[in-house]
Amino acid sequence: MGNPGLRNFDTGHRIFGLFEPISLAGPTKNDAIKTRELEKYLQDAGLYESKQDAACREEVLGRLDQIVKMWVKSVTRAKGYEQLVESANAMIFTSGSYRLGVHGPGSDIDTLCVGPRYASRDEDFFGELHKILAEMPEVTELHPVPDAYVPVMKFKFNGIPVDLLYARLFLWVIPEDLDLSKESILQNVDEQTVRSLNGCRVTDQVLHLVPNIQNFRTTLRCMRFWAKRRGVYSNVAGFLGGINLALLVARICQLFPNALPNILVSRFFRVYTQWKWPNPIMLCAIEEGSLRLPFWDPRRNPKDRCHLMPIITPAYPCMNSSYNVTSSTLHIMSDEFQRGNEICMAMEVCKADWDTLFEPYPFFEAYNNYLQIDIKAKNVEDLRQWKGWVGSRLRHLILRVEKHTKGLLLCHPHPGEISDKSRPLYHCYFMGLHRNQGVPVIEGEQFDIRRTVEEFKHYVNTYNVLKPGMDIRVTHVKRRNVPGFVFPGGVRPSRPSKVTWGSKRSSGLRGSASDHDQAEKSGVGEAIVFGADSRRKRKQPEDSVDNNPRNSKSSHSSREVHKDRNHISASSMKSDDSEVNCMDGRKSKKPCLESSGNIPCGDKKTYGSVKSNQEANHISVAADISISKTAESLAARKIMSCPNDVQVPGEFQDNIEYIKQVKDYGGDMKSSSLYSSNSKSAVAEDAGLEELEPAELTAPFLSGTPAPVPKRKPIIRMNFTTLGKATEKCS
Repeated sequence: MGNPGLRNFDTGHRIFGLFEPISLAGPTKNDAIKTRELEKYLQDAGLYESKQDAACREEVLGRLDQIVKMWVKSVTRAKGYEQLVESANAMIFTSGSYRLGVHGPGSDIDTLCVGPRYASRDEDFFGELHKILAEMPEVTELHPVPDAYVPVMKFKFNGIPVDLLYARLFLWVIPEDLDLSKESILQNVDEQTVRSLNGCRVTDQVLHLVPNIQNFRTTLRCMRFWAKRRGVYSNVAGFLGGINLALLVARICQLFPNALPNILVSRFFRVYTQWKWPNPIMLCAIEEGSLRLPFWDPRRNPKDRCHLMPIITPAYPCMNSSYNVTSSTLHIMSDEFQRGNEICMAMEVCKADWDTLFEPYPFFEAYNNYLQIDIKAKNVEDLRQWKGWVGSRLRHLILRVEKHTKGLLLCHPHPGEISDKSRPLYHCYFMGLHRNQGVPVIEGEQFDIRRTVEEFKHYVNTYNVLKPGMDIRVTHVKRRNVPGFVFPGGVRPSRPSKVTWGSKRSSGLRGSASDHDQAEKSGVGEAIVFGADSRRKRKQPEDSVDNNPRNSKSSHSSREVHKDRNHISASSMKSDDSEVNCMDGRKSKKPCLESSGNIPCGDKKTYGSVKSNQEANHISVAADISISKTAESLAARKIMSCPNDVQVPGEFQDNIEYIKQVKDYGGDMKSSSLYSSNSKSAVAEDAGLEELEPAELTAPFLSGTPAPVPKRKPIIRMNFTTLGKATEKCS
């Protein structure tokens, strides 16, 4: 493990992490004001729990500790170790958001029960302890998951959600002063125990590797809120989970050790906008250890070389916490980093605020085409198991779509399932479909993803505890036909209710007017007509960018820096001999924002008009900040150029180009004959809901292995045609 707070004898400064910080600058008076504003914003958003709720959590943890101590004594006696009954012990540790100090109201408590060598996981933990908990009136919704990658027992204790793991150490007696950070506790334990211990060991190590815990916690709480609002908070879906964000924020704290949270938030976006993935994020050096446990090492593990966004845990054995990231989700997160960076730059010149940064992402208005994955089961328990299994497999559908379309189609998964209150044993998931602008576009290219969907359904139906009634269906649905229950209150929004960051950008508030005019002259948004009926249908409010504010919001607000996803210039879903054209808006250009100094936005009486009254000082401050940004950028580039030489041995560098090819899906798009076609097809019109499966499977849900796809069944294809694009860039 890394040693926190190492001292550089040349400068006298403490170094957190592997390299010297990017900046040692301390906070200004304005930084303190901005940080107080941020803290108040987070409090007003309800992210902090009350003292009463905090006391309830402590009481629950105390009761759990008593329960496991009684349980282990009972197990000791039952196994005939009478001489050990008096000293028999088990302990409760915490991890996750609770241990990091960033949990909020309603958050679950990630807990770990540590027991002796003779208390088994299957018989004693999931057997005897489960029985004890099941008989307690305080415990509800008890749900053991012994077959999970990290076996867990989920339940609510006095209404507070708890995830309880178990670690069986190679010790006869568990001491009260047990230190989980020691490598020796991993000796002679099984893989499940190593994984279960990993959460506690990682969170403790993170707290040891940041220079200021309070600043780290405030910044992490802010970034968790941002990720949830922008729809990129879900490790299972391939986005950022709690531990991923904690590691990313901790690295920023190391690089800017004296900065306050408002600056740390800004630098989070600035650094990760420039970061050259797959260079790994590490808080400390990777150590091989003495126990020969497998750890993240691209030299020896071919799979590790293909990780797109490595975020490495700091505790031995070091692992990649973000292996679920796909090309689709990396595109989305990269755009969100860019958006956040632009907004933080605008906040420096008082052209944006915290509301802008935390603006919710309107997922169901962002795309023209979606995949809808419906699941159902016969009872609540079956649905809970089925939902967990399908949810954890959705990334495989994303990967298959990316692979079978040669990277032309990407998927944006909605983080989490959605319930229809009128159907209690039913859940559904959604994925937005968008074209990847990072690959060449072929005029009239069409892709049949029906086979891809069938393969995914067959894979999901291999669930080892599949029961009758556990069914799945995948359909294609257009934006106008997305079911109403996905919207708040079950009401589909008609028009954007407020000015968004994207609309400001498109109207030129974030860029120069001349650049905007030039973009207009370049023909951005020019529509290409498909067939005789296309002109009429393109003019309909639902499909025309120019006539529909929703589409304008989709292209500029929903994913404001939407270079790779939302700008599907013209998408045609064929139905019989007609086409319905879905046109996304024009491509926005990068803004040319320059920071004008640290001038508070609120106190106008004090600061007045900086431009007119303090112009000389304004120019000086702006120049200083520009120099600071340049220095920070150079330092960041230096750090990004070092990991493969210092942190990860050189063999990893040899694979960078290969990984980039995987990400960009190089190759001739015309070479795919199995999944692409330019031939026309006729499919039955069904008011916007189009099946991606044979018609005979669209009646009640069917379980088991999907039937073969009939050869003459009409197929669903997507057409993508290039529009003119603005080539001007901000100078």
